[in-house]
Amino acid sequence: GVRDVLFLYEENRCSMTYMYEYPEYLKIKLPKKTARRYPAYELYLYGEGNYAEENKNLLLTGIPVLFLPGNAGSYKQVRSLGSIALRKAEDVDFKYHFNFFSVNFNEELVALYGGSLQRQTKFVHECIKVILQLYKDGEFAPTSVAIVGHSMGGLVARALLTLKNFKPELINLLITQATPHVAPVMPLDRYLTDFYAAVNNHWILKAQDLRNLTTLSVAGGFRDYQVRSGLTFLPRLSQHDSALSVVSSAVPRAWASTDHLSIVWCKELILATIRAFFDLIDENTRQITEDPKKRTSVLNHHFVRHPAKIFEENPEVFTELTGIFMWITVKASKWTYSVYNDSDGKYFTFPLASHRKSYSHVYCENSMLDTSSWIYGCMNSNLSMCLEATDLSWRAELLPTTKVVMLKLQDYPSFSHIVIQVPPAAGNKYTLGCEFFKEDSRTVPLPVTHLFSFGLSSSKILLNSSGLIYNVQLQHFNQIYQAFKIYIESHCQSLKERKPNVYRLHIPWSHEDSIIVAKVPSLTEISAKLHIAQPQNDSRVPELNIYSSADCQYEVKIKSYPSTLVFQIIRFHAGTFPVYIVSNILLTYGGQLSTLRSTGQCSDFSLELVRTAQPYKVEPLISIVVFLQGFNWFREIWESLSLPEVDAAVLSRQDAWFPLVSLILFLFGTGIAYWSGVFFSTSLRLFSSLWLTLIRPTVLQKDRLITPRRVCAVLALALVSWTTCGAFAVFLIYLQYLFKDSDHSKETSQNSSIQTVKPQSSMDSVPEATQPLSKSTAIAEAVNSLKMHFTILNLFMWIVLLNLPSFIYWLKNIRYSVRLDPDPCRSTAIIIICISEILMNSSTSEVKTSKLLKIAAKVPLPLSVAMLAFGQMHLYRVPHFVTFSLLLHVLCCVV
Repeated sequence: GVRDVLFLYEENRCSMTYMYEYPEYLKIKLPKKTARRYPAYELYLYGEGNYAEENKNLLLTGIPVLFLPGNAGSYKQVRSLGSIALRKAEDVDFKYHFNFFSVNFNEELVALYGGSLQRQTKFVHECIKVILQLYKDGEFAPTSVAIVGHSMGGLVARALLTLKNFKPELINLLITQATPHVAPVMPLDRYLTDFYAAVNNHWILKAQDLRNLTTLSVAGGFRDYQVRSGLTFLPRLSQHDSALSVVSSAVPRAWASTDHLSIVWCKELILATIRAFFDLIDENTRQITEDPKKRTSVLNHHFVRHPAKIFEENPEVFTELTGIFMWITVKASKWTYSVYNDSDGKYFTFPLASHRKSYSHVYCENSMLDTSSWIYGCMNSNLSMCLEATDLSWRAELLPTTKVVMLKLQDYPSFSHIVIQVPPAAGNKYTLGCEFFKEDSRTVPLPVTHLFSFGLSSSKILLNSSGLIYNVQLQHFNQIYQAFKIYIESHCQSLKERKPNVYRLHIPWSHEDSIIVAKVPSLTEISAKLHIAQPQNDSRVPELNIYSSADCQYEVKIKSYPSTLVFQIIRFHAGTFPVYIVSNILLTYGGQLSTLRSTGQCSDFSLELVRTAQPYKVEPLISIVVFLQGFNWFREIWESLSLPEVDAAVLSRQDAWFPLVSLILFLFGTGIAYWSGVFFSTSLRLFSSLWLTLIRPTVLQKDRLITPRRVCAVLALALVSWTTCGAFAVFLIYLQYLFKDSDHSKETSQNSSIQTVKPQSSMDSVPEATQPLSKSTAIAEAVNSLKMHFTILNLFMWIVLLNLPSFIYWLKNIRYSVRLDPDPCRSTAIIIICISEILMNSSTSEVKTSKLLKIAAKVPLPLSVAMLAFGQMHLYRVPHFVTFSLLLHVLCCVV
């Protein structure tokens, strides 16, 4: 499944963007107050060659666009947008041009540490004010800034509207690239989840205020394994109809899935963006238009449905058919025409009167991909020529190798003829085709195979193509955990050269289509997977559109495989793996304490994991709570107890959950916990052996749990936590515990070797009957303690890993501030330090006699259930559950 997610979708079909001149980034001087408040952040203006030289004095006359990089992103990523916009401006002799600004966020890890998101948002607000100030004396001074945000930069842009003193009219266009709008990919601290909640709640509650803001979210598709496309879809609000979400594989003239970084430089996608920018310019103001309807129509033109025409705000409905062309009447229901180097133009007319009774639709295609009009509707039924007609070219749609149009005859009762224009083809070769058909004859239902058929069964259909288009309806394909492979095999009667086939997987409820061009004959494989599930109020069915060749046969087969199901589970839920792994380790830890209480011996980690990893003790309870939360009375009781909502219920509302997924993830967690335990144990043994050879072994003296020296160590680490970074202090105490445990392992090895050799000098002073017994008891006790320490260290390692992002963030920014503020780990770090200092010096002999051992052994099970219930969308809660369990262990050592 991991292999499928990372490598087996499609090759990168994007072209790289190149510059013609050397790029320059001009640093914009910020007000002293702003520079002092945000020392790590900077603002730059992008330029190349002469253009960069001209702008060094900052006398700007263009249209301002601000680029915001994402998690660990560079301000230099604006290069592709800036360079292509400059080339496009040269094409129009700089009648219009854009000034691209970029913010340097010091490559902060804001997807993993949310403490700086609010600071970034406020800095962007200051940058917008500085940018607009640069234009204040210009003739066409802008009053707003367009923003392009990559990844988390898009979320920061949306967060601007939550600031109290921010004026919404300062931005009128926002384009986000692979931005996770719905939820964080890895919710590792509460600042991140709180920030998301604030932004999304504001956009829902204040939707009325967002009418003047046009927002476009572009997702990368299945190649982007860092941010799945389902997270990038903006909330659908009835009050806010100017928000658009698309997947790059559906964007006209791009038709390619992009990974998380290539979405910034993918030439096909950047060209679509820059074309849209130039079409958005208002000729009167020389700035981006203030009309929200025009902005939405431009974005729809370039990112949703491209009619193979240059954008016009109000295209003329009626047009004159001029030119001394030959008029030819075609009465057949199916017509194809090839032209090569023909110097005479032609008009082909199709009378509709004879076709209306027999057919419901007309479909036409044209392989000449220029932007001229080519298909018209005529209302003149008497004459052989049609002088005035309705231009139907705006109804067309651009595909990779052809432009097509499909018309429902019932929608055009006034038309007497359809007219196809064939201009003179000097040196060009292209084909046209039209056919009339009944919708039922070209729509074929094909039920998808059962999810758990595991490739043993398939659903198949045979199409004997006499036409140019077929629609295969994929019935019962509406959930994200459904994943299939579609095989299309084409056979043709003759071996003559044919136009390539185009296959499109069309998802009607979201713009996430994928398009594949295939040779004829061929065997083509298409991955059928969804980014978002079908909304409850939507009854439309996904379709496989086959733009076919005449006289060819097509066999369409659907199969599901275990790997495709696992692909979707890992894609949607890989971020929850730490919860399931720690849950399994916690159950094992509880089992070891229980065995210690009943037998006096601590069982081995691997054996205990196999015994205690029982999903039937954990999963049903969560499923029952999720089911009951569908009832109002239960929700009221739940809320009265001030309990947070179960994460599985939230995922269920997003249609990203079903009960069996949790069981599969639990089993994944068991497997990963088992093998990571084996690896961790082996590594610790090797490390201890190395430690034993490097340092002369000493016998560890049994000491009291709390000594003045240990109290001083705790206070010192607590001071480190308070004055620098909590995660740093946790990391230090973990290393101390690791070395201490190596000493325990070393001592065990040493004692074992002493018992094996039995030197005479040690046997003289102890009676013969008692010495082997006491020595073996000591070794057994040491082995028991080592097993317990190993499990605690395993749990402790996950606490360190889940807090590591804030530690890395602190290390990167230490030159600006020694103290991490805000610090998500500061308060818990002090508790963990106290617990660890006691635990690393404890042994199982103290725990065995404790009155609290029974409670400590039973608590991990409810904690494991709570962890799975409340930690999947809030990973930062996982260390709290582990810490509570270890705190009980400390009490067992004392009481």
